[in-house]
Amino acid sequence: MYIKHKVIIAGAGGIGRAAGLIMAEQPDFDCEIFIGDIQLSIAEEACQWIQKGASSLVNIESFEIKPDSLSEHMDYILKSADLLLDCLPGSEAPRMAAFAKKYKLHYVNLTEYVDETRQILEISKDAETGFILQSGLAPGYVNILANHLYKEFVSQYGDHQVDHIAMKVGALTRITTNPHYYGFTWSPIGVATEYVKDAIVIRNGIKTSIASLTDTTDILIDGIHYEDDFTSGGAADLPDYFAGKVRNLDYKTIRYPGHYAWVKKQLAEIGLQDNPEIELLNRMKQAIPNVDEDLIVLYVGITGKDASGTIRIKERSLRIEPSYVGSHKLKAIQTTTAAPMLEAARMLLTGKYKGPMLQSQIDTQEFLSGSFVQMIFNQKKHKELV
Repeated sequence: MYIKHKVIIAGAGGIGRAAGLIMAEQPDFDCEIFIGDIQLSIAEEACQWIQKGASSLVNIESFEIKPDSLSEHMDYILKSADLLLDCLPGSEAPRMAAFAKKYKLHYVNLTEYVDETRQILEISKDAETGFILQSGLAPGYVNILANHLYKEFVSQYGDHQVDHIAMKVGALTRITTNPHYYGFTWSPIGVATEYVKDAIVIRNGIKTSIASLTDTTDILIDGIHYEDDFTSGGAADLPDYFAGKVRNLDYKTIRYPGHYAWVKKQLAEIGLQDNPEIELLNRMKQAIPNVDEDLIVLYVGITGKDASGTIRIKERSLRIEPSYVGSHKLKAIQTTTAAPMLEAARMLLTGKYKGPMLQSQIDTQEFLSGSFVQMIFNQKKHKELV
């Protein structure tokens, strides 16, 4: 049966407009798009940008999201839609989730904010529609891939002892300079926050927290030297799901060598104070440039032993660069964040899911084989280690 979906995108920034364009370019996903922002002019500009970049005619309408009230226009849009993609700052997520529940919309968000996620889990626990949370790149895609590789590992070698699930993602630049060895390719406040907040991990089978940036290590991926360290948020709900099932699990952020030493120096100078991420953000913005030409480096590894006690590893890596969608060139961080969100949306629109869903609950095969994910993560130019 032919179905044309009506999709709301809340937030007309880089990820929101990328999601709109990718939807418009996906031949097996027919939809009407409503894109809104707290600043109407930004929503209008995003609407025009998507229409200009799409290779075929797309029905798209802009609207304003008022910060403290609900306009008649937005009320009308909410009543007529099927799904809400929340690309707004994480602080807005509970309000958007409440709208989705009230208007019986499916809901997908990106935020790694812990308190807001807990609020949405409570809001959506008895919802008639599906709510998939933390559905971007990390948290999001990397967690689903890790769960999928874990299942493959256990199927091949058994669950005698899975020693370590390692998840690593880096949003990097092609070129960087000392002393910071970095360039902003996404939200600067997001970077500063993940460096300061604790990381949730599994150690010896027990879920626990570890201070971020306390274990900088070297890693070679496809022959290129990087460093990685603990940061907050990227593990999603996998520490809860795998506690007692695996010995160790963690998420680390990949950077070029030398970056974390520079950040630790800044934090040492900042010292103990309320909201150290704000001071770190200010220092980073004074020294680090914003860069459009980016790349994503991703790694997942499952290490354990087979029945004979032989150490085994199943691992996968990807290097994803900017790519054209329609006539627009999108940053790698845009495509790798928007595509998993859209795949989650497609799953919800099947009508098979109700209530809240975190990354451990997603059907990994259905998700990874979906056309939105395949479009971005499985292009022939990407290398894959199996």
